[in-house]
Amino acid sequence: MGERTAKGSTGRASSGPAFPEAHRRQWNETYRATHYRKLPWFSPRPSDWIVETVRSGRWRKGARILDVGCGAGSNSLYLARRGFRVSGIDIAEGAIQAARARAIAARRTVDFQVGDVLRLPYPDGEFGGALDIGCFHTLPISLRRAFAKELARVLKPGARFVLSFFAREYAGTPGPPHRPSLEEATAALEEEFLFRETRYGAGFRGPKGGRGAAVYFAVLERRAGPRPPPM
Repeated sequence: MGERTAKGSTGRASSGPAFPEAHRRQWNETYRATHYRKLPWFSPRPSDWIVETVRSGRWRKGARILDVGCGAGSNSLYLARRGFRVSGIDIAEGAIQAARARAIAARRTVDFQVGDVLRLPYPDGEFGGALDIGCFHTLPISLRRAFAKELARVLKPGARFVLSFFAREYAGTPGPPHRPSLEEATAALEEEFLFRETRYGAGFRGPKGGRGAAVYFAVLERRAGPRPPPM
């Protein structure tokens, strides 16, 4: 399933770059070596940012939502409980195995798939919203624009994309090696998305709690047309 080729509504295969094989192996080994509940980023509860998004009505009730880099599925399962139709995708087979088992235990229906976020196995315009709590900032810098383009492909025009990522300002551990500045995130995403809201604060707190990492939160909107040229 992880090798499926993404196809849009036109039936043409996605021509974008693939997720690097070395990174794929690393993520799979991480989930093989450590039970998902012991991984530092796992929480049995949904992200506060996702809870706020649902309560604020940023996504239409009952919309189909894509959870990018869904991990063991806590955010996806929360959204399913709130009446959304949810698909979750992750490069790590162990993450998806855990997410599927949790969905069965919770008696919730979520389409969890092993797959490449740079070659999404969904048709064009399939989703009315998307979330990314921890995937974007793990991607190699050279692939972040390709990620934005591919995500935009599967979103309906005007769909809201809710994003959270480690900020450049956070120098602690754990965390990815390439932590974007807001300027870098804008450069990667703005061609395909309009920034509706950005916020800076404490997000992921790690396995021992504490003050929490410095995190950017953003609400983006999938552009309905090309980005306007510079004046």
